[in-house]
Amino acid sequence: MSRVLAIVAALFLSGAGWAQEFSALARLDAEKSSLQSGWRGAVTLEVSLSQGVPWRVFHLDGPRRLVVDFREVDWGAAQPEDFGSVEGVGTVRFGGYRPGWSRMVLDLEAPLSLDSAEMEVPEGTGAATLRISLTPTTAEDFAANAGAPHDPRWDLPQPEDVGQAREDKPDWAPTVVVIDPGHGGIDPGAERDGTQEKELMLSFARELRDTLRRAGGFEVFMTRDEDSFVSLERRVAFAHQKNADVFISLHADSLSQGHAHGAAVYTLSAEATDAASALLAERHDRADILSGVDLSGADDEVTDVLLDLARLETEPRTATLADIMVGALREATGAVNKKPRREGAFSVLKAADVPSILIELGFMSSEGDLANLQDAGWRASMSAGIRDGLQAWVIEDKATRALVRQ
Repeated sequence: MSRVLAIVAALFLSGAGWAQEFSALARLDAEKSSLQSGWRGAVTLEVSLSQGVPWRVFHLDGPRRLVVDFREVDWGAAQPEDFGSVEGVGTVRFGGYRPGWSRMVLDLEAPLSLDSAEMEVPEGTGAATLRISLTPTTAEDFAANAGAPHDPRWDLPQPEDVGQAREDKPDWAPTVVVIDPGHGGIDPGAERDGTQEKELMLSFARELRDTLRRAGGFEVFMTRDEDSFVSLERRVAFAHQKNADVFISLHADSLSQGHAHGAAVYTLSAEATDAASALLAERHDRADILSGVDLSGADDEVTDVLLDLARLETEPRTATLADIMVGALREATGAVNKKPRREGAFSVLKAADVPSILIELGFMSSEGDLANLQDAGWRASMSAGIRDGLQAWVIEDKATRALVRQ
């Protein structure tokens, strides 16, 4: 069965092909779900659900992976290893993708083409089994048939006319802060001893939001307020939609080499300032492979010139924000990295007209940092430090912004 035919079948089942609407969550039955090896390198994926749901399946290349989207599925306590392992398939990931939708991704270690895909829903039980068969193919044929299908429910909307550049706000207007809890949904981020970065960052982001609101003078928004996947492109777009004055992305990564610990503040740079920064930027951007988004070629030649002009004003303001933030975090917690001020090629910081920083609150690979991240008192101190840094920057920015434009 070709990729196109499989997609058509999936979309038919997700629309008028269903005899009824399935609005409730389907639950995964991990015991009846598996990866199985077949004849001459063939692979079969079986996903057992408590009920039938709309779904679709497609391949993506660079790197190779199989993507299966479902109407929302409750994955319960299932772990990737519950599906077993077969030759040709590497990591299995699954989780929330966007509100109302879930995603499963299989990293393919070999080019495996989609041979057939069908969901069986026996009469009487309502339970469903999605069975996907993959067969070996050439790298060339795999690449030729890869690509997400066009579907208005998933694709980004057409760009809107944003009109003229926004005018400066009066001094009394609140500072609009967009907080970006890293990762989410199908992308757990760093993991250690059952603790996931996406959960820690969402909890901390909520606490930081409350701290800023209590301080007054801030209007605060979050790119996600639940365990859902948000692409890097949408995080940046969200900051523009809210007319953000500042964008703060929150992370707590893990490094397998070295003994990194303590908070660090990153600003955007075309090149990382060190190997660790390069590794983290690659890892953060790689998470968007799950949605097939690549921001590296998003700017055409004319747009790139306009972005460069906008950055002439924004970059010095961002640098000041980062410098002030490092001092505030050091004073509030003392838990800063030995090199707390860094630069990296993080796509989430690409908003040319919004001062944007990424704060690594600590490293989950460090026992001390992980303990801090799980301690309510330490998190309160860190939130207060970020608040103090923002307040100091707002005062500094208002005093020097006119000079920056000169």
